[in-house]
Amino acid sequence: MTGERPALYEMFDDRFRTGRCMSGDGGLEVLYTGCRWAEGPIYLPAWRQVIWSDIPNDRMLCWDEETGAVSVFRHTAGHTNGNTLDRQGRLVTCEQGNRRVTRTEHDGTVTVLAERWQGKRLNSPNDAAVKSDGSIWFSDPDFGITSDYEGHRAPSEIGSNNVYRVDPATGEVRLVADCFGAPNGLVFSPDERRLFVSDTRAGRIRVFDVRDDGTLSTDRTFAEARGTARFDNLRFDDAGRLWAAAMDDGVHCYDPDGTLLGRLNVPERVANIAWGGAKRNRLFITARTSLYSVVMGVTGTHPTGPGRRRWPDPEG
Repeated sequence: MTGERPALYEMFDDRFRTGRCMSGDGGLEVLYTGCRWAEGPIYLPAWRQVIWSDIPNDRMLCWDEETGAVSVFRHTAGHTNGNTLDRQGRLVTCEQGNRRVTRTEHDGTVTVLAERWQGKRLNSPNDAAVKSDGSIWFSDPDFGITSDYEGHRAPSEIGSNNVYRVDPATGEVRLVADCFGAPNGLVFSPDERRLFVSDTRAGRIRVFDVRDDGTLSTDRTFAEARGTARFDNLRFDDAGRLWAAAMDDGVHCYDPDGTLLGRLNVPERVANIAWGGAKRNRLFITARTSLYSVVMGVTGTHPTGPGRRRWPDPEG
């Protein structure tokens, strides 16, 4: 029928079906609309809430799972982008406009975790991942300083777009990966032996081996974008499949061997995804103006990970 909305699930490999990736809801649920550019959802299990960013409106919003109500969590928020939780359940936020990474303490106060590297201001931190040792890893592209739409236009003091690590003991900010067009989403494999980083401008997902001393090695390409797709943030499910926000191409699902198994069709440009709900089988999606969700037949990992969990790694 002309004008009929495409099906939610699109399969490219039969493992997308047999792995129950196509089970669950038959369509997306719209939880909120009215953002300018929605980003960075994170589910807070203790409160059964999703917090996400509306970058150009310089605010963070909160959706309540029990009531469905949406409220403003923080306004004049530093043009926040990605959000995650640390091992103590505290909110870790990348503030593009303020060019820093912060942590919201349990009493509501805000602690600055990173704002400079070698004395130079960061560009505009985008996304963060927390390792089981308490270290915080974050991407630092220039999205927030190229115009005033998502931050404040300014020259880069560093002159490149990199990934950094914040030492949990000393607070030292160390460069761990460079040579990116624009590093964006990042996530550790469930066993924490590898770090996956999307490079939005290059249209690929890169993967690095993680050494015990917090350094990276063996950079290689895990996936290349297809067509108009560009990768944003990344999340794993508990079967080791990687789910990627692919902007104009919906949400992609990759097998651990790098095969694109299928995708979710989303009516707006997808920025970020996050697992949540009581069983962690509800996928929350921020896409342009809206927050969506879909209850699925697969279960996501916690954003901080279970810590050294075995991962079905095809490379051994």
